[in-house]
Amino acid sequence: MSKYARYRLENTGIYVGYLIVFCFFAFPIFWVVSLSLKSVPELFLTPPIWFSKTPQFQNYTFVIKNMEILHYMWNSAKIVVVTIALTLLISFPAAYALSRFQFKMKRPVMLMILVFQMISPVIIAIPLYRLFSEIGLINHSAGLIAVYVAVEIPLSTWFLKGYLDTLPLELDEAAIVDGCSRWSTLWKVLLPVAMPGVASVTILIAVASWSQFIIPFILLDDKDMFPMSLGLVTLKNSSDAITTHYLAAASSIGILPVMIAFILLQRFIVGALTNGAVKG
Repeated sequence: MSKYARYRLENTGIYVGYLIVFCFFAFPIFWVVSLSLKSVPELFLTPPIWFSKTPQFQNYTFVIKNMEILHYMWNSAKIVVVTIALTLLISFPAAYALSRFQFKMKRPVMLMILVFQMISPVIIAIPLYRLFSEIGLINHSAGLIAVYVAVEIPLSTWFLKGYLDTLPLELDEAAIVDGCSRWSTLWKVLLPVAMPGVASVTILIAVASWSQFIIPFILLDDKDMFPMSLGLVTLKNSSDAITTHYLAAASSIGILPVMIAFILLQRFIVGALTNGAVKG
């Protein structure tokens, strides 16, 4: 086999692997959207059909008009935006310190960050409930956001530290020579260059916070404060009008903001990378 033929075969294998992974993750989304456009009789056909003969777009209208889906989305949006801002405000300086400074406890600190990242919210759910009950943060968005931020900081710090390690130290040195302090170097020099990494972390935080279920389930009892993930369960359990196609429509609406944010930030990441970190 020639070198060119081997190259073509390897590329074909890679793209086939990509296609399999894409189908694995895309099929559940496709099936939910398909269910959301079906009528009630079509839901119970055997064998099931892939596409509705007459798409029922009114299912989405019914969900928006008769259920509190938009209210739940607004609750989630507020929580996610504040969580992203606070997480980056803490994790970016921490990542800078771990990337640029050498100190005695650096390796233990990195190990602790990795260990904390492995802790599941399920493990700390009951202690959190007892603690927040004593300090009055049950049914309070501040308590929920504080837990989200604490959960997301380790991964964000670890990720941003790895990204900052790829940036040349000459950037810091040039900024200091020009009279910048360490703080100014961090926010005015490194932050614009590190925007691809920041955008990637933002995607991870947004997806994890938007889809979080265990923490709000434990800490929230007030229906008016429910985020999207908890609201969908409420829709399923609280109304006789909820059937599979309505729940699928609500789920499709719920994942739409995350998909839009991912697409927009993905474009930003590609543009930032192609522009180059250092213009010369």
